[in-house]
Amino acid sequence: MQIRNHIQSKPRTQSAFTLVEMILVMVIIAALAAVVVPKFAGRSKQAKVTAAESQISNIEIGLNAFEVDNGYFPKGGSGLADLVEQPSAATGWMGPYLPKGIPLDPWGNEYIYVYPGKRNVGIYDLSSMGPDGKAGTEDDVGNWIDNSRR
Repeated sequence: MQIRNHIQSKPRTQSAFTLVEMILVMVIIAALAAVVVPKFAGRSKQAKVTAAESQISNIEIGLNAFEVDNGYFPKGGSGLADLVEQPSAATGWMGPYLPKGIPLDPWGNEYIYVYPGKRNVGIYDLSSMGPDGKAGTEDDVGNWIDNSRR
């Protein structure tokens, strides 16, 4: 007696996404992107502002150390360069005060150093022109600005 296994095969059906399902998925993805993308877009600007504030603080440390060693803040056209290379008049120079050099701001521009300061009378003004690259606008980041309001 032979036992035969008969496998009954079902007709194969093709399964695929319908056009309506594909459109529905695309609508859901677009809705999620519309909610998520704006939240992260503002983070990039804020991260650069925070980086500029941090760099300004580090440069201020160098400027203050220079002043302690020499009795004055860097003057003239050389400005921040005096933190990296000893000026001839600086007899107490113990630098370099910025060992990695003078950084550019997060937008690729040089920091603006003014001594004596116009906003910080008696010391110096140190600022970045901010994202627009124009000095004197409201997006500037400087050592005289209360950045906690940003």
